[in-house]
Amino acid sequence: MRRGFGRAGAFLVLLAANPSAQHLDVPATLSREEGRAAYERSLGWLVEKQNEDGSWAVGVLDGLLELGFSIESFYSWQVAANALACMALREAPPTPARTAALERGFAWLEQTRSPKRGSDWDIDYVWGGLFGFAAATELAADARFKQGDRPARVARVGQRYFAILAANQVPEGGWGYYDDPIFSRRPKWATSFSTATVLPGLKRAEELGWIEDAGIRSRATRYVSQCALPNGAYAYDLAVIPWVGGDSINDVKGSLSRIQACNWALFAVGEKKITLDRLRAGLELLFEHHRFLDVAYMDPVPHEAYYYNSGYFYLFGHYYAAKVIELLPAPEREGWHARLRPHLVKVMRADGASTDFLTSGYMQVAGTAFSALALGLGLPPEAQPVEKLAR
Repeated sequence: MRRGFGRAGAFLVLLAANPSAQHLDVPATLSREEGRAAYERSLGWLVEKQNEDGSWAVGVLDGLLELGFSIESFYSWQVAANALACMALREAPPTPARTAALERGFAWLEQTRSPKRGSDWDIDYVWGGLFGFAAATELAADARFKQGDRPARVARVGQRYFAILAANQVPEGGWGYYDDPIFSRRPKWATSFSTATVLPGLKRAEELGWIEDAGIRSRATRYVSQCALPNGAYAYDLAVIPWVGGDSINDVKGSLSRIQACNWALFAVGEKKITLDRLRAGLELLFEHHRFLDVAYMDPVPHEAYYYNSGYFYLFGHYYAAKVIELLPAPEREGWHARLRPHLVKVMRADGASTDFLTSGYMQVAGTAFSALALGLGLPPEAQPVEKLAR
């Protein structure tokens, strides 16, 4: 377990002693061995922290910094975090403990009730729909979920969470998590990055026969595409006249995470304007201006940092950066992953957990899952012993 700990271990010790450790200088790259050691810790945390019923965290307020949201939002965030944990375990090298945790986590997603709209303005239940649906589309591609009655079960889960999306797609095509006055059954506000999370999943669901209306994906793709700005950033939300200039969130420095999510999503569904060179340029911007995400990390006030960055942009953006890297030609991927790993490992706690905004249970689960997913994408599968292959 200690092999490859090296510099990564030093980061963890410093972080445990100093909550400002995320601002320390880090090496330009970390090796696969160092990345794998951190990856194993994050997966271990997810397995260890799973509840007896298969869930992670709790669906109620468990801190003092999130007062004011609807009661239902906390359950909705738990559902989203549980879906991310299942995605991380699905991608992990299988062990008996991880497979058992994945099966229990899926069973919980299947059996738990669907999130509901929390209030007139607070529709954070959409996050449960977004990541619950995304998780189902990924599980559908897993050989372990293609046997017996599992394909039908996964399809029911996917269609159940898709129903939340179908009911909340704004007329322009995107998904958001708040509504504006005059409040309406179908909300009117969306964001580029939340919409991007499900574009490839929508395409996959169409291929699986879960969705008959291809116009849903077409409208969502157009929404994200129209958020692209000439400066290389993506607008936070679609506006006739986007706010640009000064310290706008729509500056590249405020869009570092959105660039990764939106570029990945549009490329994955075949948008021709998103080229390999554009993917590379977006990654370079992430590394060039990374300090703006560092400053926002763990700030409990949303959008308080420069260029309106929020702490919760951090791990989300690094996960989608790892997915962007996987779209590039194979020979160049390791060079990019090696540059990404230090920014994941430096904010990982000694026990393998990661969070970037609050210490709420759902944030720790989601953050750890994002970190595990990002690290895992940059690691080749470990060679299986000959005797296992022979079976």
